[in-house]
Amino acid sequence: MPSTTSLVSSLHSDFPGFIFRESNEFHWSPRENTIFYDHTSDDCASLLHELAHAILQHTKYAKDIQLIEMERDAWDHATTTLAPIYTIEISHAATQDALDTYRDWLHARSTCPHCKATGIQSKKNQYRCVLCSTKWRVNDARICALRRYAL
Repeated sequence: MPSTTSLVSSLHSDFPGFIFRESNEFHWSPRENTIFYDHTSDDCASLLHELAHAILQHTKYAKDIQLIEMERDAWDHATTTLAPIYTIEISHAATQDALDTYRDWLHARSTCPHCKATGIQSKKNQYRCVLCSTKWRVNDARICALRRYAL
């Protein structure tokens, strides 16, 4: 398996339309057209996953469930299309572990702060409980602590 550094070199040549920049975390910035990667890690799977977001033109989502779909699609593209080209193995377990973090994120956001039932998203960052009618808003909380505020 190649190192992240050698993989970035190959990806830079193969995908000159994207910028690859060292960071302390892996993420895709559509605004900057940049794939950020953790240069201290040899996590080639995450690098390919972020490249997949770029290739699939993942930019915005209106509902949280759409983020889960984008994550699933990016992992699928990384696993079935990109990984074989670069002879990188991405295990099903690793993919599911990564997706579980988003599933857990969605579950936490959609849990009613009053009765703990699962609510439904009514607007961006806003949910309502189908059981007790409580409404709440949430912060983005993808890289920080989740906060829920009753409305």
